[in-house]
Amino acid sequence: MTTAHESRTPSPTAPVGPGRILLGLNTFGDVGVFPDGHPVPHAQVLRQLLEQAELADEIGLHAFAVGEHHRRDFAVSAPEVFLAAAAARTKHIRLGSAVTVLSSDDPIRVFQRFATVDAISSGRAEVMLGRGSFIESFPLFGLDLADYDVLFEEKLELFDKVRAQEPVHWEGRTRPAINGLSVYPPLEHHLLPTWIGVGGTPESVLRCAEYGYPIIFAIIGGQPRSFAPLAGLYREAMAKYGQPMQQMATHSPGHIAATDEEAREEFFPHWIAMRNRLGAERGWGPGSRAEFDAMCTAEGALYVGSPETVAAKIALLKKNLGVDRFDLKYSNGTLPHTAMMRSIELFGTEVAPRVAALLSGSPAGDSTAN
Repeated sequence: MTTAHESRTPSPTAPVGPGRILLGLNTFGDVGVFPDGHPVPHAQVLRQLLEQAELADEIGLHAFAVGEHHRRDFAVSAPEVFLAAAAARTKHIRLGSAVTVLSSDDPIRVFQRFATVDAISSGRAEVMLGRGSFIESFPLFGLDLADYDVLFEEKLELFDKVRAQEPVHWEGRTRPAINGLSVYPPLEHHLLPTWIGVGGTPESVLRCAEYGYPIIFAIIGGQPRSFAPLAGLYREAMAKYGQPMQQMATHSPGHIAATDEEAREEFFPHWIAMRNRLGAERGWGPGSRAEFDAMCTAEGALYVGSPETVAAKIALLKKNLGVDRFDLKYSNGTLPHTAMMRSIELFGTEVAPRVAALLSGSPAGDSTAN
């Protein structure tokens, strides 16, 4: 559902090939606490996020993305505003959302805001669209949860028409029709790179393939290899719809320290607190150390450990799913800013070259993050 404009420059979301994987970072701007237990102000969390984005850029990581939420425990509610600030303080890293909750936003304004970030960053913007795993935005913006499905479907259809950068003709039941209006500003050299975030349903995979967008799977539990059928379905559906193949990615939580023991001990208290808080909201049973340790094993969904351990898990992910990109959700609840900065640094300087070496068969340390 794209136009000839896509061919003006090489696509930044074209597959990268079997011997390579791109590494990015995701965060929701999780609100930390001071030593006395008081929460860090949201404003300070956002300033710390800028430091984290700058560091990610300096060490050569591929992408930095912030997720939209409307809750007390996350500081990012306006991703594009943050990304514009990050664009002015970085040089190379791609900047995006993870995700933008399209169901409760205006698709035209979403495009305009990301087109503005793209201009400020000289072509480094990308948007990940999704339904989101929280529902606070629906009552906040006066939307009915009964319209959960139709809102996303219609707004995605409208966004795709706007993204084509042609006069828009659209009508539906969730907003007034548009008859031949143009949307500004356009992007300079390409169409806006647009991903769809998928939790794990075949219907979502098929919808993504129908639009020809790259896909990112949120793998936050269980075993990443269990997503292999969905990855296969995406490839088959892209071919069925006559779409050129796009990148596949995964997003998972994790933390890196000098040793496996240090990483696990540093991460676990924050992970279990968030796991149980969200579990109480959603009717899950309480988490445990046994569950955590199982998820930290080679086949688990948590990328927690030393650079060697995390690199091996990412290489295994590439082998099992054939993905082009892995995004580490490096923030987790009240994990301190200093710990996150150290984890980011190790991810770029220690994990990335090890992953590249494992995939290429060359000695560790001979490659770069990109």
